[in-house]
Amino acid sequence: MNNQKMKQLLLLFMLCTSILSAQESFTINGTIKDDKNGETLLGATVFLKGTTNGSVTNEYGFFSLTAPKGNYTVIVSYLGYQEIRKDIVLDVNQTLNFEIKEVSTQLDEVVITAEEPERVSIKKPQMSVSKLNASTIKQMPAVLGEIDVIKSIQMLPGVTNNGEGTAGFNVRGGAADQNLVLLDEAIIYNTSHFFGFFSVFNTDAIKDIKLYKGDIPAKFGGRVSSVLDVRQKDGNSKNFGLTGGIGLISSRLAVEGPVFKDKGSFLIAGRTSYAHLFMKAIEDVKDDKISFYDLNLKTNYEINKNNRVFLSGYFGRDNFNLSKVINNTYGNATGNLRWNHIFNDKLFSNLSLIYSKYDYQIVLDFIKLDWIADIKNYNLKYDFRYYANEKLKLDFGVSGILYRLNPGEVKPTDPSSSINYLKLEQKRAFESGLYISAEHKLTDKLTAQYGLRYSRFSRLGGQNIMNYVDNQPVVYNSELGIYEEGVEAGETFYKKGESIETFDNFEPRLGLSYQLNESSSVKASYTKSSQYLHLLSNTSAVTPLDVWTPSGKYIKPQLSNQYALGYYKNFKDNAYSLELETYYKTVDNRIDYVDGSDLIGTNTIETEILNGEARAYGLEVLLRKNKGDFTGWLAYTVSKSEQRTFGGKAGGPGINKGNWYNTPYDRTHDVSLTGIYKLNDKWSLSSNLVYQTGRPVTYPNGQYQYEDLSIASYSGRNDDRLSAYHRVDISATYKPNRKLNKRWKGEWVFGIYNLYNRKNAASISFRQNNDTGQNEANRTAIFGMIPSVTYNFKF
Repeated sequence: MNNQKMKQLLLLFMLCTSILSAQESFTINGTIKDDKNGETLLGATVFLKGTTNGSVTNEYGFFSLTAPKGNYTVIVSYLGYQEIRKDIVLDVNQTLNFEIKEVSTQLDEVVITAEEPERVSIKKPQMSVSKLNASTIKQMPAVLGEIDVIKSIQMLPGVTNNGEGTAGFNVRGGAADQNLVLLDEAIIYNTSHFFGFFSVFNTDAIKDIKLYKGDIPAKFGGRVSSVLDVRQKDGNSKNFGLTGGIGLISSRLAVEGPVFKDKGSFLIAGRTSYAHLFMKAIEDVKDDKISFYDLNLKTNYEINKNNRVFLSGYFGRDNFNLSKVINNTYGNATGNLRWNHIFNDKLFSNLSLIYSKYDYQIVLDFIKLDWIADIKNYNLKYDFRYYANEKLKLDFGVSGILYRLNPGEVKPTDPSSSINYLKLEQKRAFESGLYISAEHKLTDKLTAQYGLRYSRFSRLGGQNIMNYVDNQPVVYNSELGIYEEGVEAGETFYKKGESIETFDNFEPRLGLSYQLNESSSVKASYTKSSQYLHLLSNTSAVTPLDVWTPSGKYIKPQLSNQYALGYYKNFKDNAYSLELETYYKTVDNRIDYVDGSDLIGTNTIETEILNGEARAYGLEVLLRKNKGDFTGWLAYTVSKSEQRTFGGKAGGPGINKGNWYNTPYDRTHDVSLTGIYKLNDKWSLSSNLVYQTGRPVTYPNGQYQYEDLSIASYSGRNDDRLSAYHRVDISATYKPNRKLNKRWKGEWVFGIYNLYNRKNAASISFRQNNDTGQNEANRTAIFGMIPSVTYNFKF
């Protein structure tokens, strides 16, 4: 679409959402902060008592609301904080900044809460979103006592894990690469430490987390399944402080305080493991090493009341060294320079310059091979929020991302090695986006959130592209009954900056909320999204070996349509709440791999894949108890996730004879139960119960002899399943006596992961018994029962 048509479309959108007020109105704007540390609060609510006028603070604590001239009581509320009421006379535009006090003085940890206080979440059109914040303790049992963001969101409906000991996650039947994971707006490509035992998110440095499972706001693009938006703390702007913890495997420490004569603040948070120290005591593995570290940095400076700048970064690395076998290092590095600007009492903006990198190196000592690969991106984005009036809020902005993908450089580490040096072609691409969305209160009971995103993706030159006869990189050999590489027909070199292939898509978003009464509502949403990057992997879990590749001549972008419908109800003065959501999602151009595909060390990955389609549907239930000494939630999901891949122009039956087959992340039933009980002022107890239908796998169903070789035959793709996954975790938190005015606060957390020592199958392999000659199955389990103890402190 040309620029003129794009401008006309945006103008039409603006005209359709414009509302003229017949009554004289004025605007209140300001920021909401934590009284103790000066942190801005995301998602705090400000509303006028006795009216339906309200506002929610954005990512930087800013709010704006407009109402007719008159006398009002302003009410400020945020979960876990004391409510503020202030009487005002609204006869001029005015700025009101609030600092609110936390109800609890306990250590900050991660807690799963409502999107906002319940009276707002019933009315807001946003659905399929879950929020975690660090304002109140709700301790959850975790592996080795380490509170983990990724493990926590897996306790929500519609979210499952990739298997025991993995930090990736799947949302509503989608693959791990279909999740957009952001840390202070920077893309994180691998969220795992310790090969999946921990995630890269240090909870001491995290302020707010939102997981969008559907109804994804128009400002987000590039993934078709979900968005995990993680925000770091700004740092304490009032006092210097320390936060940290000492555990069995890792320890962490965060330092924060004011800078620039109280016009700014800083945060430095680090975490490191020391498992390798224990390994040195074991004779057989004393030369081996398994370790990781994190470093989170952030600072900000208030230039004046309308301008503030932020600089944040993250650096993390893993090192896995198995002596004389493999040495693997991998990690993420990000940086973000942001400028907040308030144009006036209704218009807020944020300009961000973002850098993100993920790289890995693998040295295979036993074959003398060294492999280095990375992916980098440079992102410039400019976002605006316009508070038009009491019924309409607009979000709009632009973004551009430059990708540089280096799939690998393979070289021998020994001059006498038979391995040849190989440098794979570096891939470049540019993705741009333009969006506008509105939150529009149509009536007292009906609210809409609608928007449009336009995305454009260009695969750029600077490399050779292989051509194939009939433009087919994969062809079907009917004699052998297998798919083979297409016949090569020479290469074409594209210069740097030259477009190899360009795609563009319109991505409409719509959400509706109808309030049935003061305690219940129904919501519906539709989201269309596009994904231009693809993760190439033969495993269901994220690993350091995974290769990202852009859409191009032979790989088309994934296109998703998701429909959702929900019912929401609060009981007994919000002490209990119920959320029911059902969804249906389709994905076009979902790639899958032909039997026997080889994804490692090739410039022609298109010869190993076929394009197909996927679909997922299900019902999610979330029942919460929000008040009292005993709190918790029950999450249940029944769902289906399938894929179908035809042979198409390549010929042949496709994968699994062109029939629908289970994706590796299909879970028919998923149950999570979390309970937290405050026994007294010193002790609190918590427990998790998890049950999931086993992960789909493909098993051999027979074997035959061919020239003294025993060859296995297999059932249909993913026709079988691992045994059901289940476990129970418990923990107890002890807070010693301490004086209220004492700055040092500490607590002990005792936990047991997998209480009854369930040996959940991570995989099942088949082999022949050397003694009996019989075939047998061998189950691999990662975790048994794991006790832990952690000391957390805050000063």
